[in-house]
Amino acid sequence: MPSALPSNSNTENIHTASPPPPLSPRLSHKSSGLRSPSISYEPCPPASELGGDQPVTDYSDDHRANAAKENVADVPSSGDNMWKVDRSIAQNDISMVPDPPVVFKQPTHLVTPSEILSTVASAGPCKQIFYGPKTTRAAVVTCGGLCPGINTVIKELVVGLWELYGVRQIYGIQAGYRGFYSREPVELSPKMVHGWHKRGGTVLEDSRGGFDLNKIVDAIQHHGFNQESWYPLVLELCSEILGKQVYIIGGDGTMRGAVEIFNEIQQRKLHVGVVGIPKTVDKDVGIFDRSFGFQTAVEMAQQAISAAHVEAENAVNGIGLVKLMGQSTGQIAFHATLSSPDVDCCLIPETEFCLEGKGGLFEFLENRLKENGHAVVVVAEGAEQDMIPRTDAQKEERDESGNLVFLDVGIWMKSELKKRWDRDHPDELFTVKYMDPTYMIRAVPANATDNLYCTLLAHSSIHGVMAGYTGFLCGPINGNYAYIPLEEVAQAKHEVNTRDHKWAWVKSVTNKPDFGKS
Repeated sequence: MPSALPSNSNTENIHTASPPPPLSPRLSHKSSGLRSPSISYEPCPPASELGGDQPVTDYSDDHRANAAKENVADVPSSGDNMWKVDRSIAQNDISMVPDPPVVFKQPTHLVTPSEILSTVASAGPCKQIFYGPKTTRAAVVTCGGLCPGINTVIKELVVGLWELYGVRQIYGIQAGYRGFYSREPVELSPKMVHGWHKRGGTVLEDSRGGFDLNKIVDAIQHHGFNQESWYPLVLELCSEILGKQVYIIGGDGTMRGAVEIFNEIQQRKLHVGVVGIPKTVDKDVGIFDRSFGFQTAVEMAQQAISAAHVEAENAVNGIGLVKLMGQSTGQIAFHATLSSPDVDCCLIPETEFCLEGKGGLFEFLENRLKENGHAVVVVAEGAEQDMIPRTDAQKEERDESGNLVFLDVGIWMKSELKKRWDRDHPDELFTVKYMDPTYMIRAVPANATDNLYCTLLAHSSIHGVMAGYTGFLCGPINGNYAYIPLEEVAQAKHEVNTRDHKWAWVKSVTNKPDFGKS
C-alpha cells in the first residue's frame, strides 16, 4: 500500500496555499498517532509543525487496532477547535506556492480509504493541498431519484472550487451514471449556476440505472478527468500536481456504484479523486447524522398530513391515509408524526403490525372513529410489504437500479380498510381519503435549513479532495463533520431505532399500541 499523504516527514511532497476560513465545524480529539474518522478526529497540522525528525505514521492493522482501543473518548463540541488560517500568503494566490524547505522525493498519491481509516482529519480546509488548481479538472454527477437540495450542492461545488481554490475546469455530467459515456460534459461556472439553489430537481438531469463500470471509467479517462501516468522527474521540479476530481451525488445505491468506480480507478492507477455526497430524501444512508433534503421532506409531509386531517375530519367516519417515502426505513413518517399532533397511527418498515384480531390496526381505528369520528394514518412505503399479495411476475420485478419494485402499500391498505368496514358495518358510511405526496416532496427546492447543510457538505467535500483524500464521503457525526470511506457508508443503513426514546414519543403522542403480530 502506498504511503499516506501528507506525512510528517520533511521529505514528503507538501504544497502550501492559503485556504479560506473554515465553513465546517471542527472536531478535536486525542489520538495515539492515528487519525480515524470513526474513532479519533484532529485537524490537519499547520505547516510550521511539519518537518523535522518526526516518526512516520504506522499504518499496520495491528497498530490501527491498538489505536482503536486507546481512542475511545467523549467527542467534544464542534467549537472546541476551529481552524487557524495562516494569512501570510495572499488569499487570491491559490496556485500552490511551494514551501522552500520541502524537496520532492517521490510522486505524491491520493490518500485511499484504508489510509483514511488510519490518518483522516475532520472535515475542513487544510493548509497543505494536493491539487494544482490551475490544472485540476472536476466532474459533478447526480444519480438516483430527485431530492430537495441537489441543485444547491451542485452550485456550491462549482462556486467552492472556483472561488475558494481557483479551479476553472468544472463539468457537469448529465443523466446520471449513463451520462459519462452517452453525453458530452457540460462546462459549469458560477455565472451559469447562479440561482440554481432556488430550483427543485436537478438541472443536470437525473436517472436510475445505466451503471456500466468499464464505460464509466473509460469515459473519465477520455474526458480528461484523470492523469494517466506519473513523471517523477517532472514532479521534482514542478510545484503543481495535475489532478482530476469526480463528485458523485446520490443515495446508498449510487454510493455502492461509487465504490466500484473508485476501486476500478485504483486498479488502473489513474490520478482521480473520488468523493461521494450522500443524497437521500428518506435519510436511509447510515453513519451520518442526517442527509440533505430530509428537513424539507418532513416539512412538506406536514402539508399532506394537514390536508388528510381536514378531509377526514369533514367526513362521516373519515380516515385520512398518507403514504410517505421510506422503503427501507420510516424516518420521514416517524419525524412527520412527531411533528404533527393530527396523526393517530404511524406505520414504518422497522415495526411489524397485524390488521385483524385483538390489538390489531382495524380494532384500533374502529375505536378511534367511535371516539373522535375520524382518524389519520401515516404509513411509510416500505411498511409490511410481505403482507401485500404479489403475483409471480411481481415477485421478480426489478427497477432500473436492480431493486425489488415495491407495491403501493397505501392503495392496498385503503382497499383492506374498506373491505373490513363493509363486512362489519354494512349500513354505515365510511370514507378513506388516500394521499401520496411523494413527487410533490421530491420536486420542491430545499428549505433554508437544507440549503445551509448542502453548502457545508459541498465545501467540506472540496476541502477533503483538495487535501488529497479520495474514496470518501463527508458528513456530520455527533454534530461534527468528518471524512468516512465510501465503502463504510455504502454498507450502512440508518433505520429507526424502535427502542429509542424518540419512538416512545411517537407511541405517546399517538397513543397507539404496538400492533404486534401474535
